Amino acid sequence: MTKTQRMLAAFALAGAAAGFAAPAASAAPLSPLTLPDLPTAAPGMPAGSQPASVQEIGAKVSEGANQLNQLTTLPDQLAPVIAPVQPVLDLAGAIE
Repeated sequence: MTKTQRMLAAFALAGAAAGFAAPAASAAPLSPLTLPDLPTAAPGMPAGSQPASVQEIGAKVSEGANQLNQLTTLPDQLAPVIAPVQPVLDLAGAIE
């Protein structure tokens, strides 16, 4: 099972668990949704290192997710580079 398949399986299991927990949670009284306080910068940190809003934090998380998604297409992007040396790599693997 590849890493991607394991991640998809974990998401599926989490979704199934949430689906089973939903009927029990719907019986509980609703509490108002509150956002957590933004973290404060440690002394000596640059001014731009502290997030200004929850939306900024979400944007950074989204940017990181996009970069992670680009890593999943890396083998396809490297195929033209690897193709010319593939016979040599195959021979080197056969020698081992």
